[in-house]
Formats: sequence, C-alpha cells, structure tokens
Amino acid sequence: MPRTRIYVDTSVFGGVYDEEFAEPSRRFFDRVRSGDFVVLVSEQVTQELADAPSAVRSVFEGLPRGYMEEIAVTEEIRLLAHAYLDGGILGRASRGDAMHVASATVARADLIVSWNFRHLVQYDKIQRYNGVNALKGYRAIDIRSPLEVSYGNHEEKGL
Repeated sequence: MPRTRIYVDTSVFGGVYDEEFAEPSRRFFDRVRSGDFVVLVSEQVTQELADAPSAVRSVFEGLPRGYMEEIAVTEEIRLLAHAYLDGGILGRASRGDAMHVASATVARADLIVSWNFRHLVQYDKIQRYNGVNALKGYRAIDIRSPLEVSYGNHEEKGL
C-alpha cells in the first residue's frame, strides 16, 4: 500500500517546541519516522526554516530522507499561488501561505498538515482554495492539523 504523501508546512516543525502543539507534533513526526507517511517539503518551507531556531531546524534535519520529497518552486506553483491571492483567499502579505498550498496542490499531495488556523486549516478557506483548484484543473486538497493525523491504527486499537 502506498504511503500517504503529506505536505508539511513550517508551523508543524515549530510545533514540536510549542507547549500547546508539542505532543501531537511529536507523534506526527514519530509516524513519519515509522514510515507511515512521506513528507513533502517545498523550497518555501526550507527558506522559512533557514530563519528558524536551530532546535526547529533539527526536527527537519532529523527526518529520514527516504521518507521525504522535496518540491522545487516552479512557474506553475507561482501561478497557482497568484490565483489564490487574486481570488482574495489571502492578502498579499500571506504569499508564503499561498505558496504552501500551491506547492502541495501541484505536487499532488494527499494532504497538507499545518498549525496555521488563520490562513490554512480553516473550512471556508479550504473550500475557496479548492474552488480555485477546480477552476484551474487541479484536484481538491485537504488541510488538517497534526492532531488529526498523529494517531495510528495501533493506538486506536489500544495496542
């Protein structure tokens, strides 16, 4: 069975060191290290991580490369991000968030995982992203918090 391909934005790496988000963030990355998921990381994420504290960067650096796909920013991604901004989903100051969604969409990620409840993990925005995606010929993208994907089947069964 193919692994679920999950685009992870920068907030999840930082979540490991945030009191409110630490436990589900760590569980999520434990599942990555167990081989449950393939993490998709765009140039946008690596640029944002370059400015992050070293402890946050170490979370990224500690992931097994065999469970990671890097996404290069292409003109296709830039155009889709621009369409999200033109559609009024996000303001121009949130171009990075538009790039996250566009990168995941163009890379055909199964899911985006984020702690960004203002610009990404929000029902009405997800619907609007997917409206633009449909108009541009892309499939819908789902966006969730790590809390929703941090438990595996073995935990649900009490094992």
